[in-house]
Amino acid sequence: MKFACGILGVAVALIGRGAWAQTGEGTAPEKGNTASRQDSAANARVDSRPFQTFYLANAAQANDANEITVAVRNLIDPSAKIYVVPGQNAITMRGTPEQLALAQKIISDLDRAKKTYRLTFTTTESDGTKRIGVQHFAMVTTPGQRTVLKQGSKVPIATGSYSATGNTSGAQTQFTYIDVGMNFDVTMDELANGARLRSKVEQLSTAEQTSSLGLQDPIIRQSLLEGTSFLTPGKPMVLGSIDIPGSTRHLDVEVVMEQIAK
Repeated sequence: MKFACGILGVAVALIGRGAWAQTGEGTAPEKGNTASRQDSAANARVDSRPFQTFYLANAAQANDANEITVAVRNLIDPSAKIYVVPGQNAITMRGTPEQLALAQKIISDLDRAKKTYRLTFTTTESDGTKRIGVQHFAMVTTPGQRTVLKQGSKVPIATGSYSATGNTSGAQTQFTYIDVGMNFDVTMDELANGARLRSKVEQLSTAEQTSSLGLQDPIIRQSLLEGTSFLTPGKPMVLGSIDIPGSTRHLDVEVVMEQIAK
């Protein structure tokens, strides 16, 4: 009888211990759930600071808006939230009224209309001291933007042949095209009293003789001027003079810059 009672007492003790452990394990998740709910509530708390959207009037490219946004971020307290919206050409910001006012001033100073210039290139071909021909090429450009002008023809040059069936009689010839004529590639940047011009002026022409590789392969004659010049509005600048190989002729290249809009 005593032995049975002892077994019963041990069983009751083990059941009680298991119940306590189960209760303890069940309590821990309740505390964890409460903490998670508190963290979620804190994260979901809405920023009460005002926000404002600044629409850019003169940022013609996405890079312009990005540069203004970087300037605002570097000058405003890091606690402010600043985003660029390329589709709307705008910058949206959340911060204190003082931060918004400072951002407005920075954006107003940087979002300025760019000036527009006309570049007129003049190429003069001479034979000795005799002027043979003069050509004028004009383009409109804005500071910081690349502008390309091409005038001439595209000359096909055979680069290879292939046959889809393996029969040489039905071979098809592949061609590439070269721009023959005058090519201008310029980028201009404003300076205090003028502008810096990075230019590439290229003249391509076909020579009278043909290539030894084949009658269909022409010889392309090239004249190229590439460099950096500093221009003053209204004052012509000679970029260079090129002697044409195999002749007594030479080509002079001149450019003049004029401001046409502010």
